[in-house]
Amino acid sequence: MARRLVGTLLAAIAALGVTTAPAQAAVDFTGIVKLSNCSGSLVRLPNSAPADKALVLTNGHCVELMKAGQVIVNRSDAREFRLLNGSGSEIARLRATKLLYATMTGTDAALYQLNTTYGQIQQQYRSRALELSASHPVAKTDIRVVSGYWKRIYSCQIDGFVHQLKEADWTWRDSLRYTSSCNTIGGTSGSPIIDNASGKVVGVNNTGNESGGRCTMNNPCEVDAGGKVTVRKGINYGQQTFDFVSCFGPGTALNLSLPGCKVAKP
Repeated sequence: MARRLVGTLLAAIAALGVTTAPAQAAVDFTGIVKLSNCSGSLVRLPNSAPADKALVLTNGHCVELMKAGQVIVNRSDAREFRLLNGSGSEIARLRATKLLYATMTGTDAALYQLNTTYGQIQQQYRSRALELSASHPVAKTDIRVVSGYWKRIYSCQIDGFVHQLKEADWTWRDSLRYTSSCNTIGGTSGSPIIDNASGKVVGVNNTGNESGGRCTMNNPCEVDAGGKVTVRKGINYGQQTFDFVSCFGPGTALNLSLPGCKVAKP
């Protein structure tokens, strides 16, 4: 009976248009940032300390349309990010000191390092960072794609994984494919993909097939291990982020030579 009452209450809340999640990890706009052209999130590693400089995750293509094979590491950058609270209101403007890493090769991701620490952000703005999961996600997992640009939360599941996702000159590996209810749009690029049960970030939203084109700009195609090409019009995708956990030493120090670090190198 208690479970039925809770279910009824959640259904009533959903009918009002409020996004809900399990009590242990309610997904809202906490830790989400808005960029000038994209979405992003304040993220931390599993072993990050309060004194560590904070990180912001977004897409590589939110930095620039990078060439295939291009990797940017440790470039000075003063980009600004608008930090949101749980309800989606802006509570701070955070600033980067450097672009730690960015690429559109193998994945489509960028990580900025801020001039403030996790502890300072918690103390000044009562906001926390989202933790990057260190594990490969699982198909059929309930996820939320949270856009700071549009202040919108998309709810769906991981439909499966794509051996290679090709779009124009770029190729991404082991991409996440969403079920159709995550009908993401322009401006949602860089949104974190959050495991609804754990609240951890498992990926970063980056593209979708808009018009049914085959492997062209804004029309990515799927390529399986045997080379078969599949086009799924209207379906959207993201890139996994667990690989980055193995690329950082203490103090959010990027070290691409660490064992297990498999992201593209310069």
